Amino acid sequence: MSQTLEASGQTGLDRRQFLARTTAAAALMTISGNALLHTTEAWGLEAKALKPEVMRTIIKMARDIYPHDRLADKYYAIACKTYDEKAASDPALKSLCEEGVKHFDAVAMQEHKVPYVEVPWEAQRVAILRANQDNPFFQKLRGDLVVNLYNQKEVWPLFGYEGESASKGGYIDRGFNDIEWL
Repeated sequence: MSQTLEASGQTGLDRRQFLARTTAAAALMTISGNALLHTTEAWGLEAKALKPEVMRTIIKMARDIYPHDRLADKYYAIACKTYDEKAASDPALKSLCEEGVKHFDAVAMQEHKVPYVEVPWEAQRVAILRANQDNPFFQKLRGDLVVNLYNQKEVWPLFGYEGESASKGGYIDRGFNDIEWL
């Protein structure tokens, strides 16, 4: 009984694989009190100004805006933690985050009958983002994440970037053209 999901545009998954992946994906980030816990990567994030549900949605949106399979969710959580920290002293940012998440949840509910984080396929979530790309909350996330995500020194080696080179004599004598991933 290995039926593929060709009707939904996904091929190569039988029902067991589909259930295993969707069950695992749903169990990854759970909420306990004010904490957001990642069950498979063993990290947690305490939300102080924003609700954990809001943080979970922001993290999922961050992954959908800048998708990298080789990056663990913890790097996206670190990048998004600044919203919680800044929202504590900036009521406008707190409101933007909360209202932005409400907006994207409402769109997802209308189209898929579930909140944004529960939309099962990345392509469906990306379609929601594209349709709402002029939304101020989306623009804020997209703009901030360029810095918040890619300025983490821990992710640089995952992209083959060795960091600044001036203190090591520059790139010319250090194989500046040996980038394998580009």
